[in-house]
Parts: sequence; C-alpha cells; structure tokens
Amino acid sequence: MSRSDVPLLPRDTPVQLIDRDGELHADPAFQLPSPDTLRLAYAGLVNGRRINDQCNALVRQGRLAVYPSSNGQEACQIAAALCLDDGDWLFPTYRDSVTVITRGVAPAKAMVLLRGDWHSGYNPHEFGIAPQSTPLATQLLHAVGFAHAARLHGEDTVVLAMCGDGATSEGDFHEALNFAAVFHLPVVFFVQNNEFAISVPLSRQTAAPSLAHKAVGYGMPGERVDGNDVAALLAVLGAAVSRARSGGGPSLVEAHTYRMLAHTNADDDTRYRSREDVAAWVARDPLTRVRTHLRETGALTDADEVELAAAADEIASELRYAMNADPELDPEQLFAHVFAERPHTLDAQWESLRDEIDRTEAPA
Repeated sequence: MSRSDVPLLPRDTPVQLIDRDGELHADPAFQLPSPDTLRLAYAGLVNGRRINDQCNALVRQGRLAVYPSSNGQEACQIAAALCLDDGDWLFPTYRDSVTVITRGVAPAKAMVLLRGDWHSGYNPHEFGIAPQSTPLATQLLHAVGFAHAARLHGEDTVVLAMCGDGATSEGDFHEALNFAAVFHLPVVFFVQNNEFAISVPLSRQTAAPSLAHKAVGYGMPGERVDGNDVAALLAVLGAAVSRARSGGGPSLVEAHTYRMLAHTNADDDTRYRSREDVAAWVARDPLTRVRTHLRETGALTDADEVELAAAADEIASELRYAMNADPELDPEQLFAHVFAERPHTLDAQWESLRDEIDRTEAPA
C-alpha cells in the first residue's frame, strides 16, 4: 500500500474490544489480544494502580515534591509499555511514571525527578526511555529527531512519543508531526486525552471533531481508541508500531480516557469540574472491565488475584522504603554536566559555595 492509499481519517467512534461491563465487541480491523497478554496487562494495571496510590501517599508525607497521577489512565500506561520491543524507544511525559516503571525502571529510580533530587534517576540508554519531560510537547521533537537519527543509522527502531491533550495546543506538537510525516519516520504519537489540560477543558483547546482528526492535516493516519480498554489499546498501538516498523511511517493515536484525580497535589480540581463528572467515570475503570472479562473466561482465579495484589504491595513497600531514606546530597553536582569541561567561572562559584558550606558547618 502506497502512502497515498493509507486511510487518514479516524473512525467516528473509538475502537473498543472490551466494554465497561467486560463484554467483548468484535472489530473487523483489530483482534482481541491473547488471554496470556491480557493477564500480563492486568498484572500491570494492578501494579500501576498501587504505584499511583502509594505515590499520592508519599506526596502527603512530604517524601515526593509532586506526583502527577495517572489514576484512571493506567490502561494507556501499560499498553504503551507493552507494545514496544526491546530496541524501541519511549519518550514519556511527567504523568507517565507507570509506563516508565512497566518498561523496566525501578520505581525508586523513576521517582528521582519527582522527588526533586535530579533530572532523571535512570540511564535512558539502558531502558530505551528518554527522561520524563515536564515542559509540554518538547519530548515530541526529541522523539522525532531520535527516530530520524535511528533511520539514518539503519536501525530497526520505533519511537513512541507520549503526550496529553494539552500538548496538542503547543507549537512543538505541530512541528513534530509535520517533520515526522514529511520524512516518513517510524514514530507513533500517542495522545492521552484525559479531557483537561490542568483546568482547561478540551472544548477550549480545539474545535476539531477529535484530536485524531489532526493527523489528516499532516498526511498521517489517525485512530481513536477507548483509553480505558487495555485490550483495544494493545491492538491499536500494536498495529501502529508494526506499521511504523515496516516502513509505513508515523501515526497519531488518540486514547479517550479521564484523569480521575487532580492534575497534581498542587491543583484543586473542584474549581473546574464537579464531583458528579468524576463519579460518572468510575464505572469505566480500566481495571474492572478487564478483570471481569478474565474472571468470566477462567483466565483469572482467586489465587491469581491474591498473588497479583501481593506483588503490587511489594512494589509499594520497596518504594516506601526507598523514599523514606534521606538522599545523600553532593553540592558539587550543581556544577556537573553543565559543560563538557568545567570553565574557571564555575570552578570559582563552586569554591565560593564550598567555603560557605564549610563556614556554616564549622563549630561555633
């Protein structure tokens, strides 16, 4: 199929394979993942929800500076991690800690940024994960540049670039999609549309029928998917990744989901949405629907659930222990990695700071 033969317009309704009641919906284009894959995804969902709950508690205890929770968006988080191969790369946002952890980063290492200790607690090259990005949409340009470089090197690499609905209002979003489409790069742009850019509703960000429709203007296919249906997400993202790997170029996937908690612990979401609006999404919980399906098909037993809950609690326990330990701080790190060779001006600043520290810590 040539580039011009690829249908660009997304569907009128998002792809859905398992509905909120756990019922299956056959789709002509996307197949239900295997029971083993769904069980693996469910284990990730259980872990993700437990990580979110634990990190929210750590914020209240003063052990994390901030935590942008993905509570309610765990299906997007898990599918994003599972759809990639080992040699692929992920470019996450600040809200994608669960994806980062699911891809292999230790939970305590993933929290280094949000604790305020360092810019990133893991080696990006070890895991194929760029540092989590706090500025909106900047990671999309990095993702496109990385994909371009990988192709020039002849590497079989697909890049998954994550963002939220708010990022689609940024100029970087336009530049990244345009460059990726023009150069036909192996990038999947994954938009988690959780209905709000902090307090700004989607209706005040775009007049397009959907965010996936924006893909048409760049000449790439767009797809809409139920962002609380991990089965549909695995199928849709998997197809987009396969298409990119086979030389089909970039895609834009919009996941329709909902941010169940405030933007961060510094946000009061009662100022811009009602409790009734939030409560309406409880029945669409991503864990409940896949659990119901797995239980009804015999792929998930009581013993399995006990085992999964225990594993999730172990992750939370390790995270608690790590975050309750005071970090060892080295003030000289303030001056590290600024230049390849530190100039004398920074040396002078470090000597001034060290002198002040020595005088402060000297006995009276």
